[in-house]
Amino acid sequence: MRELLPLVGSHPGGRSALTCRYRCGDACFHEVPNKSGNAYLGDVVAGALSRRAVLAAGAAGTVLAATGATVVGAAPPAAARGRGTAAAARRGEAARGLRFAPVAPNTRDAVTVPEGYTHDVLIRWGDPVLPGAPAFDPDRQTGDAQALQFGFNCDYMAVLDLPHGGGHGAHHGARGGPGARGDHRTGDGHRTGGCGGQLLVVNHEYTTEVMMFRGYDEENPTRAQVEVGWAAHGLTVLAAEERRDGGLTALPRHPLNRRVTATTPFEVTGPAAGGALLRTTADPEGRTVLGTLNNCGGGITPWGTVLSGEENFNQYFAHADDVTDPATKERLARYGLTGGASERKWERYDDRFDLAKEPNEANRFGWIVEIDPYDPDSTPRKRTALGRFKHEAAEPRLTRDGRVVLYMGDDEKFDYLYKFVSKERMRRGHGAWVREHNAKLLDEGTLYVARFSGDSPADEIDGSGKLPEDGEFDGRGEWVRLAAGDRSYVPGMTAEEVYVFTRIAADKAGATKMDRPEDVEPSPRGGRVYVALTNNTDRGAAGKAPADEVNPRDGNKHGQVLELSEHRDDPAGTRFAWRLFLVCGDPEDPGTYFAGFPKERVSPISCPDNIAFDPYGNLWLATDGNALGSNDGLFGVAVNGKREGEVRQFLTVPKGAEVCGPVVQEERVLVAVQHPGEVDGASADHPVSQWPDGPGKAVRPSVITVRAKDGGPIGR
Repeated sequence: MRELLPLVGSHPGGRSALTCRYRCGDACFHEVPNKSGNAYLGDVVAGALSRRAVLAAGAAGTVLAATGATVVGAAPPAAARGRGTAAAARRGEAARGLRFAPVAPNTRDAVTVPEGYTHDVLIRWGDPVLPGAPAFDPDRQTGDAQALQFGFNCDYMAVLDLPHGGGHGAHHGARGGPGARGDHRTGDGHRTGGCGGQLLVVNHEYTTEVMMFRGYDEENPTRAQVEVGWAAHGLTVLAAEERRDGGLTALPRHPLNRRVTATTPFEVTGPAAGGALLRTTADPEGRTVLGTLNNCGGGITPWGTVLSGEENFNQYFAHADDVTDPATKERLARYGLTGGASERKWERYDDRFDLAKEPNEANRFGWIVEIDPYDPDSTPRKRTALGRFKHEAAEPRLTRDGRVVLYMGDDEKFDYLYKFVSKERMRRGHGAWVREHNAKLLDEGTLYVARFSGDSPADEIDGSGKLPEDGEFDGRGEWVRLAAGDRSYVPGMTAEEVYVFTRIAADKAGATKMDRPEDVEPSPRGGRVYVALTNNTDRGAAGKAPADEVNPRDGNKHGQVLELSEHRDDPAGTRFAWRLFLVCGDPEDPGTYFAGFPKERVSPISCPDNIAFDPYGNLWLATDGNALGSNDGLFGVAVNGKREGEVRQFLTVPKGAEVCGPVVQEERVLVAVQHPGEVDGASADHPVSQWPDGPGKAVRPSVITVRAKDGGPIGR
């Protein structure tokens, strides 16, 4: 029997308490914000319509992926996809794009890649981005310096083409408008031909002050430290040059480079903009917000802008317990806003973070933001039509008639999966009138939340992960309307209230409680959508929702990956079929499942988080908090053909780190290595990691690139 790695400590999900404290405000240790009595899946067992019937009905259509290119038809039924039991169907080499020697689970303080591959650090926390940026000195860091440098704890990455000349017009005149190539979600981001480089947009999710400052006093942070923290949040736009060996070199001070921070002005747009719920003392019109916080997943639009989701924003606000209005206090609690002083004590230096003084300020965070990486002078926007929650992911696809569809997860235990469908169609081209039209697409449309049902008897879902009699966790579902424009579909709530308090609206709509919906990605090779459900150790606990077919394990430490197929392959439709593609964990655990692939031939995987696709349509999964005791990693998974469900580990990151924002191109993989060395007891004074620069140097979150030593394609 294969020897297993030791299980990690008792902290939920396998992540260190230090990371959870600074990233999400110890959400796992707080009372779950969702106290709704929504029915769980086992109570609403599906009847006439099975998943296979819906898949078969949807197989004839085609969809438009995020780049606007027509892709192949939707997934064929199970039998046609080689999901049989014959051993012969599983013989042969790995799927194209996954032909590498899998990396073994490990706990090394290093990035580990397959034999025949190498990696480089592209950019680190504190490296220069803008003109005037000083050399990084962690003992003399200032807010002004940090605002010119690469931020902390890099997360989601979007990669687009870098145009000749660096100007906005140059790109628009190149290949039919921004985003025409370089969109890593469709696998078109490989060598960019005549472009000469790539343009990265990188989220900086959060700061870990105890890892940033020697001698940090967590009870008494200085104003200088707080200002560094403000500047280390947000996003970086960074140009990179391709080298002859296939690697990338950062181009500091490139004219398209940009830093967006916690104090950058944002325009609020859409149906809730200007409403009473978004007005504050500093912004009585409710249309201008300073900054963006806790940016996690995102997406690239077909018109070349980048979307970024504000996730665990609640932890930055203080004194919710001092709010006296009962309705306001209840709404704050539904978003995890409770307690007294905040972790970082920002409220001491800016009243907007004190909810007793500015109770509406928190309503101005938790949105999808949009930035134009080709216009460094543009004002980024917060899109209220997409709803407010702990946003994870916003990867678009297009309907046949050109409307934009976004799938979005709310990363909280027992929260929900959402979809937005725009009212207007996208226009193609690169003229000013086209850009003006497309810039408004995300301001009007219909916001939905998902309700799932299973097709197995409730008594076959026992919380162990044991498959039901039909051999799969599967079923059907519906998208329930919440609001469209100024119209609410939720009784007792105005449209403005639905957009600002979307969680409460979804509670009332009877949405299905999920196991932390993280990244959501439409496949570029068909109509299927994949959802990473990271974990939920409270599933089945006393007073909490029990296991159901879409969340089939009590005390879920390892998570699962959901596959969703829209009815008739119509992204704008209101019905879908689903199945659990992976039920993660150690393959020797009987409560795991890998799309029917033999368990003894897969890499162990736990806590799936970020999702990407390679040029061949393979699914790639980054993990967050591996509960099997190994460092986090990046895994490739075949989703079609004879090898469907085969999981192969491509890399691991250093101790304490998380794999974020993977971009898988034909000849290069990019990964954000977030919070390296963040294990309990670690600090800037007592580091436990020497990555990336060796002994005596600061531990620095970084973006790395991985490539084959012989210059060949990844996984071939």
